Amino acid sequence: MVAHKILVIDDSKVIRMRVKDMLPDGNFEVIEAKNGLEGFNLINTEQPNLIMLDFLLPKMSGWEVYQEIQKRPDLKVIPLVLMSGRKEEVTEKLTEPFELFSFIEKPFDQKQLIDAIKDAMAKARKHPKVVSAPSADAAAEPSGGGVASADVQALQKRVESLENEIETLKKQMGQLVSFIKQKLK
Repeated sequence: MVAHKILVIDDSKVIRMRVKDMLPDGNFEVIEAKNGLEGFNLINTEQPNLIMLDFLLPKMSGWEVYQEIQKRPDLKVIPLVLMSGRKEEVTEKLTEPFELFSFIEKPFDQKQLIDAIKDAMAKARKHPKVVSAPSADAAAEPSGGGVASADVQALQKRVESLENEIETLKKQMGQLVSFIKQKLK
């Protein structure tokens, strides 16, 4: 079973094959898309662990794919590497320093690719998983399910953990107050 999926969205077959060949051997599958629309559909169906996105694409530009990713909390947490042969086209729309993704300028070598992937993964870890308020549709669903349900469960566990910490601190504070009272007598 494949542990990780890497989605490479680029209209150049040469770039898609080059990325695939440059990746070190590992327990992952490389999925390819030749345009932005196909790529965005694969993001939704394949749930990749890493997205490598060309900025200039047919049917749906890399910029449009990026904007759609940013609208969805479940997609924003996926490490993203933007690729372009013309960095100025990226910086026209997104100012540096790039905080939500890594950027790699074409052409690139294997070390640059690996460094960009590592950088994208580090940046993705820095950003908290965003929990959105349940929509009216989600509230109407009897069993919840999906991302919202998982987020609610994670929050409930966190609240429970914090409540336990508070109880522990209260006990320690009580012991400290008792100790101080004894010393004052």
